Amino acid sequence: MAVEAGELGALRATGQVARRQAVSRASRYAFLAASLAGVFVLLFLAYETVQQGWERIWPPAELELFLTSYPSRFAERAGLRSSALGSLWVLSITVLVALPVAVGTAVWIEEFAPKNRLVDLVKLNLANLAGVPSIIYGVLGLAVFSRFFGLGPSILAGALTLSLMIIPMTVLASQEAIRQVPASIRDASLALGATEWQTVWHHVLPGAMPGIMTGVILAVSRAAGETAALIMIGAFTFIAFDNAQLPILHGWGSLKEDFTTVPIQIYNWTIRPQPEFRTNAAAAIIVLMVAVLALNLVAAIIRERFRRS
Repeated sequence: MAVEAGELGALRATGQVARRQAVSRASRYAFLAASLAGVFVLLFLAYETVQQGWERIWPPAELELFLTSYPSRFAERAGLRSSALGSLWVLSITVLVALPVAVGTAVWIEEFAPKNRLVDLVKLNLANLAGVPSIIYGVLGLAVFSRFFGLGPSILAGALTLSLMIIPMTVLASQEAIRQVPASIRDASLALGATEWQTVWHHVLPGAMPGIMTGVILAVSRAAGETAALIMIGAFTFIAFDNAQLPILHGWGSLKEDFTTVPIQIYNWTIRPQPEFRTNAAAAIIVLMVAVLALNLVAAIIRERFRRS
């Protein structure tokens, strides 16, 4: 028997059922321990980083100096000005390129694409591309954007490379969000005379927007901390000027200028032998973490507004 009556009439598992329950409890505690261990390591690293880099960002005057100074061979004079502007440019262009492509692809696959082997192959490739290491996208960006199209180690080449990297994971997140929209909403819209595109635009996309925003912010957070792909296209350079020219008003503007980003600047400082540069790297990590958390907060606010509406 799988269960037997106890002294007080309660049922108690025996045999194979008891063994399964014991394994289930052991697995639960093992996974809990693994999660707590990961959180502990993360908190320890964050504490060490803040402790080492705090002197470069506090008081506020030090933070202002750190954010407005160019890189320098003297650690006390070095700052994040050019790399912060480079990150802003690259992430802005990346989002402008990747977001419409990714969401449009997800909408086409879920709402308009025929059910055949070709579409199944596209879905399979998207799932595989989402797990490709970033260095592979860097090699692709170097071969296609930097050399074939002649963009060199420019902001536009970096942004297009990061766009290729985040499009697959954004497509997958958008597909899942679109699937969560109830079919009854589509049926009701079509029954009232709306076209398929009107149904998608006015009902499906607003309903899926919270999930889409979650996928977008996760993808952008990955791009914000990316280093390997950008180093491959030649972004590992010393930049002591502002990328401040707007495109269209000044031709290509700053899009074809050399650049660097905050993660690359952090990497550059960590390989220096002087301990003062490691302090700068820790301070830059704090700035980058705060920026990513702020980005996630903004996305969470937007997601909640769409959810309530």
